Amino acid sequence: MLRALNTAATGMAAQEMNVSTISNNIANVNTIGYKKNRTEFDTLLYQTVEEAGARSDANTVYNVGTQIGSGTKVSAVRKEFSQGSPQITNNPFDLMINGDGFFGILLPNQEVKYTRDGAFNVDSQGNLVNKNGYRVVPGIVVPAGTINVNITEDGLVEAFTSGQVEPTQVGQIPLFTFINPVGLKSIGQNLYTVTSASGQPVSNIAGQNNAGVVQQGSLEASNVSIMNEMTDLIKAQRAYEMNSRVMKVADEMLQTVNNIR
Repeated sequence: MLRALNTAATGMAAQEMNVSTISNNIANVNTIGYKKNRTEFDTLLYQTVEEAGARSDANTVYNVGTQIGSGTKVSAVRKEFSQGSPQITNNPFDLMINGDGFFGILLPNQEVKYTRDGAFNVDSQGNLVNKNGYRVVPGIVVPAGTINVNITEDGLVEAFTSGQVEPTQVGQIPLFTFINPVGLKSIGQNLYTVTSASGQPVSNIAGQNNAGVVQQGSLEASNVSIMNEMTDLIKAQRAYEMNSRVMKVADEMLQTVNNIR
């Protein structure tokens, strides 16, 4: 009975974390560039009572062994980098990555972080910045007097000023790719930082080396499906309830044993 209590407790703890992951996905359903998380589970250690292939007392062979599991645990919370749907805004500074890659964002401490959120604008000095005022790599400056900005699929930024026929090229926005983007660490503000698991960033011209392309006037919506999340939430709730029921039954059995005189 004690084994059943402990096993059910591991199931409840795992499903509690699963529900937390699902609730975070639902909370960020309208967050631009958000990538959903998925909880993954592993079994805990098994106790081997009888080895398969061992000989019994009657000198027969056990064709099937006897192993008793001790529960489950959360092995990982994996981020899914599937493409989100486009949201058309017609804002010239709103950029969406169609395909693989990340925008680089330069923090005040000169560290570069990475994002799929392309909701950009310009500050009072003409710097292309994100919603938190951090500059977009490589440091695009829109000239004063600009009346229109065109950003091509390969990230080339062209500025048009009054009376100007040909645009002025003011820079090119690269896309950064990683050998293992799932290994990136979320740090809030829609930003990711490099880890040893993600590998080092590779700077690419958009549309080259398997990097995606830049789509001006659009933003990438979250890849969270409310319907799928609600389905997963119901499954997690049911699993939690069943583990709770197992604990109750095991406790009742233990009480019965203790009451035997």
